[in-house]
Amino acid sequence: MSRFSNLGHRLYQGEVSFDFVGRRKLWYSISGVIVLVAAIGLAMGLHLGIEFKGGQVYTVSKPGLSVSQAQDAADKIVSSHPLVQSVDDGKKIRIQVSSEEQVSSSTFTDKLSKEIGVPVAEIDTQVIGPSWGEQISKKALTGLIIFMVLVTAYLAIAFEWRMAVAALVALIHDLLITIGVYALVGFEVTPGTVIGFLTILGYSLYDTVVVFDTVKENTKGLTKQNKLTYSEAANAGLNQTLVRSLNTTVVALLPVAALLFIGGGILGAGTLNDISLALFIGLAAGAYSSICVATPLLAQLKEEQPDMKALAKRVAQRRAADAKAAAEGGSGAPAGEEFADEDLPAGMVGQRGRASGARAKGRPSTKR
Repeated sequence: MSRFSNLGHRLYQGEVSFDFVGRRKLWYSISGVIVLVAAIGLAMGLHLGIEFKGGQVYTVSKPGLSVSQAQDAADKIVSSHPLVQSVDDGKKIRIQVSSEEQVSSSTFTDKLSKEIGVPVAEIDTQVIGPSWGEQISKKALTGLIIFMVLVTAYLAIAFEWRMAVAALVALIHDLLITIGVYALVGFEVTPGTVIGFLTILGYSLYDTVVVFDTVKENTKGLTKQNKLTYSEAANAGLNQTLVRSLNTTVVALLPVAALLFIGGGILGAGTLNDISLALFIGLAAGAYSSICVATPLLAQLKEEQPDMKALAKRVAQRRAADAKAAAEGGSGAPAGEEFADEDLPAGMVGQRGRASGARAKGRPSTKR
């Protein structure tokens, strides 16, 4: 743990740097493959719960009745393999039958009563129409659109439109991956799943804004110097917040993993799976996108500005001149010299700047 803390300090001071921004093509390729697989899963269709497509819910109270016995009885009545769960601490069995089954609730109740030996009066029947699910879906979609519009407007005002675009792309990236994985594993989509989807948007945005705030601070007055390009300053800000992002993600994933793998997997509490899987995939994707998608995309958009292109040209000319002077033994900066703090842009004070200096002198970079 002390080594990890020391790494965080060295990342913040610029003594160690991982070149995330410079390897944007690699991250784009990885994200493209993941999104493509998720899109294939989404094209196969989501397994919608009864709340969205309608159906009947039968609740049975019978001591000693197991889930497997109820499942066998339900399979004899309908062919769609109804969802059977244990509820109320195992005291009751709930059977969900899709509206696609052409069987009335009275017919199903009568046959179920004979199969499991329970009076019809002791079988609670609830009919759910698909209109309820349609209303929930429309409201969730409306809320999602409003959320993204407000987020884009806020980021464009508080930061700039390029940061808003990069953050929005990262959000869509996280949503596509989470929904695609949900489709691939075949988990049932319930109202809890929708809650999980909406929750991960806030987390993903928070992580991205933390990184962008540091990047914004590091790039103040950037065009007044000729030692760092925008991509390098943005990468330095990303490294400064890297350990914080990883720590936050791990702490958030631990309880979600407990719900998913222990509660839903080992203990068999299947009702936890719908929300915990969405949160687990979404949190992991959000951390990845804020580091490997949002910031590299922001740097790419900024580098297209004329002033940033001119800055990159000046930086390249200075480094070429320094390398030539060092090779000729002239007045170039001595090997290993660090940039003075007052020469760095606002927000970069305390950064060592070894990477840029090393490249100018033809020495290996400390970036990994």
